[in-house]
Amino acid sequence: MRDVPVTDPSQTAQIGTQRSQAKENRRQALLSAAAAMFAADGFNRVSLEDLGAAAGVSGPAVYRHFAGKQAVLGALLLSVSQELLDGGRRVVADSDGAAAALGGLVEFHVDFALSNPDVIRVQDQDFSNLAPDDQAEVRTLQRNYVELWVDVLAGLHVDTEPAELRMRAHASFGLINSTPHSVRTHGRRIAVKRARPLLESMALAALMAPAVPAPVS
Repeated sequence: MRDVPVTDPSQTAQIGTQRSQAKENRRQALLSAAAAMFAADGFNRVSLEDLGAAAGVSGPAVYRHFAGKQAVLGALLLSVSQELLDGGRRVVADSDGAAAALGGLVEFHVDFALSNPDVIRVQDQDFSNLAPDDQAEVRTLQRNYVELWVDVLAGLHVDTEPAELRMRAHASFGLINSTPHSVRTHGRRIAVKRARPLLESMALAALMAPAVPAPVS
């Protein structure tokens, strides 16, 4: 009777974990390539073969991770929108009071913007290329992120209409999100070091600026 080799369950589990990690690494490499290439050339000018080549896989192999190019765009923008919301919630949960929470949110968003300029550019120029369901989900995540800021601002601007608080939040996002493009153009490493504290102080100044009294009719 022949001996039957005994499989070590722990070894089998380890092999499965390594394969899963390798697959996730390839998926993340494709998303990173998509962010850079969509930002530089636009969604419509980049092919799946281009993405695969940039990530070190064949064009057909991309389909092991995504149903198509539009699915890549959806995964990219959905993941960063969820990352912003989750990160913002952690900041608020770990903060002692509204002022600390607002300062933490500004630091968090500045760090995100300086670290992800390509993703911000893709969001600006290619949102319309998302599938309708992905558009709706991204909008929901982003609205929830804005409302997180509105709730914090409400504790600092008492008796202020939510619409004005949303305007403050959106204006600050515009300030923070638009700057990394010029920062990266003029030398990322040195410029970011100088830009970070300036962006944070400017955003806080905008968020905390006193309201302008309504004109007397």
